[in-house]
Amino acid sequence: MADMEEADLVIIGAGWNGLCMAKTYLEVNPQTRLVILDSQATIGGVWAKERLYPGLKTNNTLGSFAYSDFPLDEKTFNVKAGQPIPGEVVYEYLYKYAQNFDILRRIRFNTKVDSVERKYGGGWIIKNSENTILAQKLVVSTGLTSTPFMPAFAGSESFHAPIFHAKFLHDKVPEVSKTAKNVVILGGSKSAYDAAYAFATNGITVDWVIRESGTGPVWMAPPLVTPLKKRLDLLVGVRFLTWLSPCIWGANDGFGGIRKFLHTTWFGRFLVDTFFKILAGDVLALNGYDKHPETKKLKPWTHAFWVASSLSILNYPTDFFQLVRDGKIKVHIADITNLSPKTVHLSNGGSLHGDALVCSTGWKHHPSIKFVPDGQDEKLGLPFNSTASDDALVKKADEQILRDFPRLADQPVLNKHYKPLEADDHDKAPNRPYRLYHFMVPPAYINDRSIAYTGMMMSIHVSHVVQAQALWLTAYFSGRLKSDLEAPKGGQAFDEEKVKWETILHSQFCKWRYPGGHGDRYPDVVFDAIPFIDMLLRDLGLKFRRKDSQWKEYTSPYVPEDYKGLIDEWRVQNA
Repeated sequence: MADMEEADLVIIGAGWNGLCMAKTYLEVNPQTRLVILDSQATIGGVWAKERLYPGLKTNNTLGSFAYSDFPLDEKTFNVKAGQPIPGEVVYEYLYKYAQNFDILRRIRFNTKVDSVERKYGGGWIIKNSENTILAQKLVVSTGLTSTPFMPAFAGSESFHAPIFHAKFLHDKVPEVSKTAKNVVILGGSKSAYDAAYAFATNGITVDWVIRESGTGPVWMAPPLVTPLKKRLDLLVGVRFLTWLSPCIWGANDGFGGIRKFLHTTWFGRFLVDTFFKILAGDVLALNGYDKHPETKKLKPWTHAFWVASSLSILNYPTDFFQLVRDGKIKVHIADITNLSPKTVHLSNGGSLHGDALVCSTGWKHHPSIKFVPDGQDEKLGLPFNSTASDDALVKKADEQILRDFPRLADQPVLNKHYKPLEADDHDKAPNRPYRLYHFMVPPAYINDRSIAYTGMMMSIHVSHVVQAQALWLTAYFSGRLKSDLEAPKGGQAFDEEKVKWETILHSQFCKWRYPGGHGDRYPDVVFDAIPFIDMLLRDLGLKFRRKDSQWKEYTSPYVPEDYKGLIDEWRVQNA
């Protein structure tokens, strides 16, 4: 091992999660040998310069998307209050954040991790394109949107035009726009909306194919929703509204009695259903889907109650739906059967000319990191394939979830004709979800304290969540969580059986709560992020009700500013 580089902590990924993890850990442990590896050429993960396509913006508006200790302000970054934040600004913000906290010099760009192996006796051997590193601790911060899912198409070799994933819109939109007259887009996600808008506003007609055998178009909300015209990205952070969403970890906010009333009594469930009916109805009415036969095709197929972070915002400078009404974007509900020269053939017998085919078909829900030897995914808390029936803990968790939240037993009828796409590399999709304690730590390694993941949760509150996760992991790695301080001398802070149970309970809840999203694969949440942060702050022994009055605690949305000073508070708590 003498020829290996050694590090105390290696972080894989230099996006929102990796940068925050590095900054937090270094602030508490300034002398640590910390290395960040990233396969891209620039900082930012999904906001890296090479991934910024025309018109890319956040679903969040100014004030709800920033680290609490580094403001993203109107003057410095030239963004206006109440407006979505352009991708270029997010990249600039993350670059300045890394620069300000002296993280840049620790990042090794264009460095691909080839494999990770557990070292006998402790630590992790990380083989990458530059060298081999022995890390005492490892944090995988590659997130859930790293490896694109590309479907297989019969006849793709004869298409004679570009076929590419939406991940590569940055390079492909300018290239295709030089000669293309018409492009075909496959998928019903937010990136499909973005791609359609980018081409249509560039004078190129779009044929948009939404699979008849898929899950339908994503929910797209105006920035201001409900009859009170509230910003959606702030609305989901209002504490009393979070009570209306069933949440298995919700009682961590200290309002378990209210939650029990809302989700176990007929009148409580009536209030919950009424809220989501108003929210969904307002979005449908404002978008006017039913006012035109083409926009009607973009009406979501699943009720808003059951969808998660796929709930997106119409953050375009002009009316997206006008492009549809004007025929610049034509919507087709059909499957693609095969391709021929510059032609996309559909299951309804139609065919479309295409000078390019854009696949907005999502991501492979597995880290792009290869752990060796093979067969360790289950132990590492990662998705895997299994033909075995669910174990007793899974069944027990399901029973408790449905007992606590009877509403979830009435699952929505999703597309009866649903059929998953086949990957172009024929890689079989895992049928078991992430199983991570607090969505970060593999239960099998809970007392080892050497490996964790960040960014394995999808939420509109990404900037809030990552800070709490980074501080929790910093405390966890050093044995300074509240449970560590309360543990008997010489005893383990974590009961492995309890950790395994809670992990399964929480991951199973996501499956029941968000069948219209990706809850069966990973934590995909909306109103559940604030009580999740409450849970982490409780573990740290910190104040989780952070407003300066009871009225604000109930009615004022939680924003990054509310979590300012967490590290200093924790230091005082541990002094």
